[in-house]
Amino acid sequence: MTERIRPNHDHLRDAARQARCIAELFDVMWEQDRNEGPPPYISVSQLRVMNIVDREDGIRMRALTRLLGAARPSVCRLVDRLQALGFVERRPWPDSGREVLLTLTPSGRRHLDQLRGRREELLMEALATMPAHQRTAMAEGIARLQSALVDLPMLRLAPEDAPLISVAQGQARSA
Repeated sequence: MTERIRPNHDHLRDAARQARCIAELFDVMWEQDRNEGPPPYISVSQLRVMNIVDREDGIRMRALTRLLGAARPSVCRLVDRLQALGFVERRPWPDSGREVLLTLTPSGRRHLDQLRGRREELLMEALATMPAHQRTAMAEGIARLQSALVDLPMLRLAPEDAPLISVAQGQARSA
């Protein structure tokens, strides 16, 4: 008789707790570093918008609102501020003048790349204190965690929100 192996919930909880603690440390570290970063200063919410727009190039405003779990007026204000800084561009949706596509501008991409580079440098300082085999194991574990997270429904675009146009390429995608 084959016995089903059930995951040890204590190990799952320990892993979840450890991941949560790391995320909280990142929050503190990123917040402290933001004041040292390149101007202009952008808020955590604005950075979240930039990260999503970077990941989902040509995202519709309504999809961004859904992914952020925020009220439309709040998201519009965030995008307004980023547009005023020259970091985000609004374009009309080809099939509907009422809908808006969002893309990062070259300036927005440079700013985001600078912030990400600074964060990676901070992480490399900490990682340098670990033995190579632990860094390798951690990188593999984090890659698996990332795959599991991006598969969560709350982090995916609904099919009707997926961009139909590759704004960077200017070509229509198949729906």
